[in-house]
Order: sequence, then C-alpha cells, then structure tokens
Amino acid sequence: MRRFLPWIIGAVVIFVIYSWVKGINNTAVTLNQNVEQSWGDVQTAYQRRNDLIGNLVNTVKGAADFEKSTLTAVIEARSKATSVKIDPANITPEQLAEFNKAQSSVSSSLSRLLVTVEAYPELKANQNFLKLQDELASTENQILTARTRFNEAVKPYNSHIKTFPNSLFAGLFGFKEKAYFNAVEGADKPVEVKF
Repeated sequence: MRRFLPWIIGAVVIFVIYSWVKGINNTAVTLNQNVEQSWGDVQTAYQRRNDLIGNLVNTVKGAADFEKSTLTAVIEARSKATSVKIDPANITPEQLAEFNKAQSSVSSSLSRLLVTVEAYPELKANQNFLKLQDELASTENQILTARTRFNEAVKPYNSHIKTFPNSLFAGLFGFKEKAYFNAVEGADKPVEVKF
C-alpha cells in the first residue's frame, strides 16, 4: 500500500489542478458568451434605430418641403454607423470608440432633424410621423439599456480573467480584457442645433 501512496497522492493533486484550471476556463467561456450575447443585443437595438431612420426620413421628406442638408446628414450618418463592424470576441477600446463615434453622429443628426421638424405644423400632426417619433424614443431607451447590460456583462468577465491566479491561465486560453462602453466625448454638453 505504501508503494502506491505517492501515485495516489500524485493522481489526486493532478485531478485537483485539472479541475481548478478547467473551472477557470469554463467560467471564462460562460462569461465571454454573456458578453457576446449582450453585444448582439446592442447591435440589434442600433439596427432597429437605423431601420426606423429610413422610415422617418421618407415620412419627413414626403410631408414637408424640407431642408435637404438635414436629411442628407441623417442619411450619411446612418450609412456610416452601419458600416462600422466589431467582432464581439475581440472588442478593443479603439473599436468601441469608433463605433460610439459613428453612433453619436447618428444621434446628433437625428436630434437636429427632430428639432428642425418643429417648423412644420402639418408634419407634427401626421400620425405616421408621431408614431415613428415614439418608436425612435423607445429605441433610444432600448439602446441605453442594451449598452448598460453590455457593461454589466463585461465587468464579471474582466474581473474573472484579471484576478490572480486566473490571470495566469486566462492569457494561455486566449481570453483578453474587453472594453466598456463609455460616453462619447462631449456627451455631458447639450446638443447644439444650428440652422
């Protein structure tokens, strides 16, 4: 029996280390999947807004002899925002900043469009326009919620892979720190609308 004791102890130690490392990896995989799902929710909310913008622009265009530069700015911002693609498995702060910048450009031009519309009483009474305006407000709330949930999913993931001793193995398994959504530069100031 004494002859096998070192082998038994060795096997138990190897099993404990294997279970521990497997737990680190599996938890990181689960948390990473939560981050990717949350990122998908963010993209879905932004896609909904981009889809609504097309309808809004067409409604406004049809109901008013409208300032073309404002509509063009909205259309161009929407186009630019939909062209920015991010791989959820490899989100970097730079990519997130570029995505944020493109989306804030949409928000800014959309705000100018909605403020400029105030000069058109027949448009403000149009039921289609009012419905679209409500849908956009609802979508902006969904975007805020999706971004908040994304940050809430990133936090436990980053904490898990950055705490010791998990940090020793996270890099070996290919897990990297994820970026958080931050407010765009100048978001603390009110949007300036110029005519």
